Amino acid sequence: MVKSYLRYEQKAAFGVITSIESNISYDTSGKLLLAPALDKVGVWNVRQGVCAKTLSLLTESSGPVLAVSAIAPVPSSANLIASGHADGSIRIWNFETGKCDTTLNGHKGAVTILRFNKTGSLLASGSKDNDIVLWDVLGEVGLFRLRGHRDQVTDLAFLDSGNKLVSASKDKFLRVWDLDTKHCTQIIGGHHSEVWSIDVDPDQRYLVSGSADLELRFYTIKHENVDGQSVSETTKTDTDNKDSSVENKWETLKLFGEIQRQSKDRVATVRFNKTGNLLACQAAGKTVEVYRVLDEAESKRKAKRRTNRKKEKKSSKTVDATENGNADHEPKEDGNLPMVTVSDVFKLLQTVRASKKICSISFSPVTSKNSIATLALSLNNNLLEVYSINTDSSTKTISIELQGHRSDVRSVTLSSNSTLLMSTSHNSVKIWNPSTGSCLRTIDSGYGLCSLFVPGDRYGVVGTKSGSLEIIDVRSGTSVEEVKAHTGSVQSIVSLPDGNGFVTGSTDHDVKFWEYETTKVPGQDSAHLTVSNVRTLPMNDDVIVVAVSPTGSYLAVALLNCFIEVYDLNTLKSRPRLYGHSLPVLCMDISSDGDLLVSGSADKNIRIWGLDFGDCHKSLFAHADSVTAVKFVRDTHYVFSVGKDRVVKYWDADKFELLLTLEGHHAEVWCMSISHRGDFLVTGSHDRSIRRWDRTDEPFFLEEEKEERLNKMFDADLENSLENRYLPQQELPEEGAVAVAGKKTKETLSATDKIIEALDIASEELKRMAEHEEEKRRGNGAEFRSHFTMKGLSPSEYILRAVSEVKTNDLEQTLLALPFADALKILSHLKDWSLNPDKVELVCRIATVLLQLHHNQLVATASTRPLLALLRDILHAKVKECKDTIGFNLAAMDHLKQLMASKSDAPFRDAKTKLLEIRAQQSKRVEARGDTKSQRSKKKKQKKDDGHVWS
Repeated sequence: MVKSYLRYEQKAAFGVITSIESNISYDTSGKLLLAPALDKVGVWNVRQGVCAKTLSLLTESSGPVLAVSAIAPVPSSANLIASGHADGSIRIWNFETGKCDTTLNGHKGAVTILRFNKTGSLLASGSKDNDIVLWDVLGEVGLFRLRGHRDQVTDLAFLDSGNKLVSASKDKFLRVWDLDTKHCTQIIGGHHSEVWSIDVDPDQRYLVSGSADLELRFYTIKHENVDGQSVSETTKTDTDNKDSSVENKWETLKLFGEIQRQSKDRVATVRFNKTGNLLACQAAGKTVEVYRVLDEAESKRKAKRRTNRKKEKKSSKTVDATENGNADHEPKEDGNLPMVTVSDVFKLLQTVRASKKICSISFSPVTSKNSIATLALSLNNNLLEVYSINTDSSTKTISIELQGHRSDVRSVTLSSNSTLLMSTSHNSVKIWNPSTGSCLRTIDSGYGLCSLFVPGDRYGVVGTKSGSLEIIDVRSGTSVEEVKAHTGSVQSIVSLPDGNGFVTGSTDHDVKFWEYETTKVPGQDSAHLTVSNVRTLPMNDDVIVVAVSPTGSYLAVALLNCFIEVYDLNTLKSRPRLYGHSLPVLCMDISSDGDLLVSGSADKNIRIWGLDFGDCHKSLFAHADSVTAVKFVRDTHYVFSVGKDRVVKYWDADKFELLLTLEGHHAEVWCMSISHRGDFLVTGSHDRSIRRWDRTDEPFFLEEEKEERLNKMFDADLENSLENRYLPQQELPEEGAVAVAGKKTKETLSATDKIIEALDIASEELKRMAEHEEEKRRGNGAEFRSHFTMKGLSPSEYILRAVSEVKTNDLEQTLLALPFADALKILSHLKDWSLNPDKVELVCRIATVLLQLHHNQLVATASTRPLLALLRDILHAKVKECKDTIGFNLAAMDHLKQLMASKSDAPFRDAKTKLLEIRAQQSKRVEARGDTKSQRSKKKKQKKDDGHVWS
């Protein structure tokens, strides 16, 4: 009988607050902060400091789960966001329901940036494949692809007034794209290194770009008025520059100036806040420079003061020169129309300094009463911080840090009843509920490398890098005592079978045996746990890992010299040495019956040993990198292994066969712990995540799993061939180009196969129907019964159902793979499909795509001309009918809106708020003028007191 096994699947992942691969962003309400958490998106309630929702696709246990690489909220919706992923896909999420509404496939590399236009109807995505794709969010379809950059696209910005898009890239250039003509209209150089970020202020007056240069570059944006004439922002400020040449017709961006940055690190992000009065420049370090953006009146006043100061200096110089007898005759500057420079508009307000390197920033769209802005930071140590920005200082108001470790998770240990999980890191120990993923306790500690629960689960013992043992009270969440155990780091700690103590191994060449003791605190009635050393076993090299058999028979010690020394646990007499690994053994475990020992090494192999005679049963090439942890499932010979290749593998140690490969981690997996019943296991990784893998009731067979692995390898090769990775890249034209937005995937190919199959079945059904009609004419009046695969549909409806099941985004690529003969069959059915009002849009899309693809063949085929002429007349009429219906409905909705507005006081409320805003602005201007007058009078008094006379 063929043996079956039970499958393990990933059920939970926790411990990650924010990851470094993507940006953070506030939602449109400003109450929730969207943060990437490896392959998930965490929706954080900032005030409460809790994760309100997690958006993830933890449905497929097999196959890699790709990281989130970009996040953008939809401006027109309060509960929709877009996330870009490392495989080039884009997902639109509804974070109220937690479900993915749409998946868009178009990029071959990781998505680096997502930007919506103001209305939220268009989405622009940039990628590492150097392409920009424009998406219709409502239609869930790619519009076109823009090519021209020679390196990855780093940032995008919409210019809504002229329907243009600005892109930045690592190729040091900015490109301006006209979305109507789908071509690049302007290429801007000037940067000496990669351009990392750009942004446009809400009024679309200025565009700022940041690179590794020491300056921020600012550009003015030329707008187009109703008559089609260009109106540049520079004409408002630079009116005195009358002898300038005529502006270039296609010049959208014009250099305004540069501002020297304070930080010497490269620019990572530049962003304006929602009101446009602040600009944040995040460097790739620990600082964020916040600039104040002055409005037009303030900037003109500042420019006027600057020109007045220049005049005063010039006049003083002329007085000195005339006294000395050598006067310079310089032309006088017209002071009535001062020229506004970039320093008059942008002024450094303050610098925000974080404790660690900043990964991303985001301004809150809502401003609190006590500050001028709220800025959220994501740090590279798994931390979210929120700062309140004031005119003179910035204060940290919120820090979200308890739900994750600041660095790698180095050890995980489950309690005896598997209800508590203890994890250690470089500076803290955390106690978790493994079923919910909530953090229960956080205890400050040293660099914990290994840990265990004391029997009873009330205390925990942590072995640190400094060589000490820290005893932790789990209930109170405090460190009770620190015992100096070794002179080197404690590499391994394992409990003795009798539960009275444990064994530690260290790099100081010692294996020490410890017993639990209870001591009373002086002056108190309470007692706490402590440990005492009862035996020491010296070794001749560094001890890396120690294992004790559950039967209490053997002690195994793995040394740095690649050997495993085996001792009798009671007498400590040496038994046959186990050797065979070519690199040091990093982990090992002994089965519950004491018969087998499994060891994992830096040589990427695991070896299965028999402890009776010390023989090696089998050496298996297990991982693509070092094996970091191996564990037996209790009372079985099934083994789990993890390694630096980021995967978890499930083995049968009796048959020496690989059962399962579990993928999910995004970095090296350091540690693992299996529950006592074997119903789940927990792994900890360098990516700071802790993942729980549950045993399901789904059985699987070894041969089927092998076949599935081979199919995955075949599919991976197929994807490589589809993406043409091995073909030389074509040289792109310098002025940019346009291409199809979609991407050929396995889904599009399978959809094409389904359509071809539906066409074949429908043609067979039509033949049967024709034969039945012929029989009916001859007098054989038997009742016609359609084939069961048709499901009671007519042949045309059956094909329509197959075409309708194709995702909107995949339709173009699906039709692209159809042969010309099948395309003709679909064209012949479009007339019948257009009778359904709900399918008119689909029919028009199919007709347009097929005509574009097969234009030459259709023109050359005389038999298709009547069909095309018929479709032209029908589709024009149907589209006009749909437009009329939509226009009628829009007019009706406008009429209803006007009726509702006339019955409510909403217009008066809007007018009242507008009036209050105008009064507030006027009062600010009056105060500013009063301040400037008082400052001038103070300066004059100081000058008189100093005895200076100015002429």
